[in-house]
Amino acid sequence: MAEALDGKVAIVTGAGRGLGRVMTLGLLEAGASVAAVELDGPALEETQDAAEDRGAGERFDGIVADVTWNDSGPKILRAATERFGRVDILLNNAGTNIGLLRREGQPRGKLWEVTPEEFRRIIEVNVVGTFLMTRAVVPALLAQAWGRIINVTTSLDVMWRGMMQPYGASKAANEAMLAALAEELGGSGVTANVLVPGGAADTRMVSRTAVPDRSTLVAPDVMVAPLVWLCSNAAEGVNGQRFIAARWDTKMPPAQAAKNAAAPAAWQQLGRQSINPAELR
Repeated sequence: MAEALDGKVAIVTGAGRGLGRVMTLGLLEAGASVAAVELDGPALEETQDAAEDRGAGERFDGIVADVTWNDSGPKILRAATERFGRVDILLNNAGTNIGLLRREGQPRGKLWEVTPEEFRRIIEVNVVGTFLMTRAVVPALLAQAWGRIINVTTSLDVMWRGMMQPYGASKAANEAMLAALAEELGGSGVTANVLVPGGAADTRMVSRTAVPDRSTLVAPDVMVAPLVWLCSNAAEGVNGQRFIAARWDTKMPPAQAAKNAAAPAAWQQLGRQSINPAELR
């Protein structure tokens, strides 16, 4: 039986660990080929090993690159196209936060305690890198009149919460940019949507010192079912939405699960007269 994404080719950034690794393997298991991008070579090798263990090694191409460099996007696109013949999906997942830039145990600190170097690096990875990758890939998707852009951001309340900056602000900018992109892509056959875990996920973005009990965190594998659906032909025309993975019920038909997990991207939903607090996750 054909898989949902047979013949599709995805670029996944930040594919070496956490959500990126889980989503890369999920795309492979759904039949896609994946150009997996990661700054950390050894971490990327671990993802490749996992792909090979699943019998999908021939559909995996590891690319060590820094998405914040101006020339990385075109080089990544060219490498993926040379290996697999085309690109259909861009999953902008690469991200960082203060915790990853500081030694274990160092406090996150208030905004004015963030160094200029830390601030710039977070904006570079979470906003500029996403822009550069999108800028490189969208023309190829428009030329074939089919494509998916998916950005991984964060819960809306994190975006304006104290002690979460500039990570929250960077993800807010990321999602606002995605919402505008979706409007610009309208009717082109290329869509742009947001996918979030729906709470703090069990990845290294949340240190074990801060949350020793990992069972309280969202399991990364909740991302796979909504991601595969969004990348499939079944999601044709779905554009400018954010999908909350923790609310996706895999026991439901995908269309119904999508309806339950969806909300407008960015802050369009805040214009409603009443807001379900769950939508802020």
